[in-house]
Amino acid sequence: MSVPDIHELVPHSGAMSLLGRLLDADDESLHAEVAITPESMFYSEGAVGAWVGVEYMAQAVAAHAGWCARQKGEPVRVGFLLGSRKYACKVAAFAAGSVLKIEVRRALQGENGLGAFDCRIEDGSGAELATATITVFQPHNVEEFLQRSAK
Repeated sequence: MSVPDIHELVPHSGAMSLLGRLLDADDESLHAEVAITPESMFYSEGAVGAWVGVEYMAQAVAAHAGWCARQKGEPVRVGFLLGSRKYACKVAAFAAGSVLKIEVRRALQGENGLGAFDCRIEDGSGAELATATITVFQPHNVEEFLQRSAK
């Protein structure tokens, strides 16, 4: 099976689609990659702030949801980042020229769309740079959920 373009799996577009490529995925995990360049969103003074690591992780979780949907013949759906727990980063910023590997692994997934993923970011040598647990919500019908939420 060929590896799909990661941009087809994440419901972000344009400059807000932060990940570079999908490395591999299965039912429980996904590995993605992002190269830090001057063209990277949030790039400033030779780096991307480490706080962006949470969004790299969240988009990798979204890519996993998209990959799983594709395996079932379903469309990619919108989801929501609810929060992060215990985000710990060993660097203040991700330097230009770095190639980061993002790994997300499902810790739990409820039938109601709530999920939690254990996440990590590594540098090119495999050294751990950041970890967190990311919590997400993917409603079965996003339009219906948003309409109910607006009331």
